[in-house]
Amino acid sequence: MALPLANTAKYELVLPSQQKTVSFRPFLVKEEKILLMAMESGNAKEILNSVKDIVKSCTFDAINPDDHPMFDIEYVFLQIRSKSVGEIQKIRILCPDDKKTYGDVEIDLSKVEVFVDDDHTNKIILDEQRQLGVVMKYPSMKDVDEDMVAGDIKLESMYSMLTNAIESIFEGDKVYLAKDSTKEELREFVDNLTSDQMKKLNAFYNTMPRLEQKVIVKNPKTGIENEVTLKGLADFFG
Repeated sequence: MALPLANTAKYELVLPSQQKTVSFRPFLVKEEKILLMAMESGNAKEILNSVKDIVKSCTFDAINPDDHPMFDIEYVFLQIRSKSVGEIQKIRILCPDDKKTYGDVEIDLSKVEVFVDDDHTNKIILDEQRQLGVVMKYPSMKDVDEDMVAGDIKLESMYSMLTNAIESIFEGDKVYLAKDSTKEELREFVDNLTSDQMKKLNAFYNTMPRLEQKVIVKNPKTGIENEVTLKGLADFFG
């Protein structure tokens, strides 16, 4: 005889990139177990896969992590976690004043928002005279490998993510869609950029939407209060 199963609460959130309402549920014990095992292993690929699986399952398959910007998935996962294990998360932060002592900070995960720089744009002019530029799209989970998750960003991975993020190239009124170009053509375009033009593309990544929250951490040894900015999903599990 099958045993009765507990009902699961249902919540709603708004996707930052689309302002679209999505329903979600807390993760279950079996899902939390997989996440904890991945975190204990320290394997970046396992952690990445467990986050993707939890987001897909807990949004009732409404969100495919490979089709959404990274900041969407990070935000959704944080909201799922807040309803699963509690909204208040205690994390340990390295104090900037001595760079060796850790202090504890409590954060309300349900109130963490996606921050966007005022000067951020996905339309980048590379050559003013020719009106040559690119329109970029935000990298999704499928564009990020385990090395990037671990913070070990290799040059080749960075170039691949850059070419994958090009949506179109334009010169004046002419528009060339990336989907109509080969990987080799896109790579050749990137390889022929100047250092200054590459800096403009890097600015897109440095200012794109991200989880961010400022917190005050008090050094338990010196008594000095430091303002620290948490950025990205990993910072909220310190």
